[in-house]
Amino acid sequence: MKIQRLFILLLICIIFISGCNLPKKNKEEKIKKEELLKDKEIKKSIFKDYYKEATELVNKMTIEEKIAQLFIVAYDQYYINKYSETPPGGYLLFAKDFENHTKESIKEELQKANKISKYPLILAVDEEGGYVTRISRFKEYRNEKFLSPKYYYETGGESLLKETETEKANLLKSIGINLNLAPVADVSIDPNDFIYNRTFGKDAIETSQLIKKMVEYANENNINSCLKHFPGYGNNKDTHTGIAIDNRSYESIKENDYLPFKKGIEAKVPSILVSHNIVNSIDPDYPASLSSKVHDELRNTLGFTGIIMTDDLAMDAVKNYVENNEAATLAISSGNDMIITSDFSNMYEEVLKSYKEGKIKEEVIDKAVLRIIAWKYYSCIF
Repeated sequence: MKIQRLFILLLICIIFISGCNLPKKNKEEKIKKEELLKDKEIKKSIFKDYYKEATELVNKMTIEEKIAQLFIVAYDQYYINKYSETPPGGYLLFAKDFENHTKESIKEELQKANKISKYPLILAVDEEGGYVTRISRFKEYRNEKFLSPKYYYETGGESLLKETETEKANLLKSIGINLNLAPVADVSIDPNDFIYNRTFGKDAIETSQLIKKMVEYANENNINSCLKHFPGYGNNKDTHTGIAIDNRSYESIKENDYLPFKKGIEAKVPSILVSHNIVNSIDPDYPASLSSKVHDELRNTLGFTGIIMTDDLAMDAVKNYVENNEAATLAISSGNDMIITSDFSNMYEEVLKSYKEGKIKEEVIDKAVLRIIAWKYYSCIF
């Protein structure tokens, strides 16, 4: 009897100890998730109502899937088919992708791309109007291409500007586009500036008011907008062809170029694109797109909680500046959520390799991917 009692007592102890251990692990996991959801940055986030769903999904994703979500890739059927199980966060379409299509045929093609993709896609385009159009330049989509927002504003004021931006949003949505990489929030009043023709051509105060309106028009029409090119082009040259050095004072940039971005953020713009300019007064060592100091300005000085993305990392401004082909690694480490690239395969492998070598922590990747997935829920892309 004594032996039996001792055996039963021992068995109860084992069960009790095991029982204590299991809940403790679950409790730790739960606390970790709760801490994540209570993060002060998330509480202030434009996407704060969607972090719970995002967390549940990201917790089920492999590291390969998470890394792929960090990219917006130049549209290519090869990538769509090859990476259907680990799809990028989205695709960026150019004029060539709309040429020889009708509204119906491109819509069907984009629907197929989304259907075979494991996760819903951001489908983006640069349809600024005027100097940069990818869709409306073709008669199949519009009788005449969209002119610049500057033209509509100067011709018919805010009423005509709103009318054309509403038409633009409806056109994009009708063919499956959910992100317009516009408006251009740069301040320029000099016609000799490279960026002038893509801006409102107004001073910082008037540009700010108009950018706020542009973001509001997009939000009212349920399409994502993107302010560009932070921290402001000014009179810099084209970074598609080489390095642009910005020698303006920090005070000048903060008091002028930041203003339209501030107003856009107040209007709840979901995404901002960072330029490749080297802004000496903020960070003389790296292009803005690869600078943690520039991203700190955007997150902390301006209080932006949405998606930060790079301009195309395949541009010469980056190629000629970064050693060891680690532009994507630097981009993620410095604070970007997403990378626009026309070189997905190599950059994806680079980031995966950097993660395995410990150059990028999984926490950094998770934070960006959580924001991306929360954005997709926020935008009803899921």
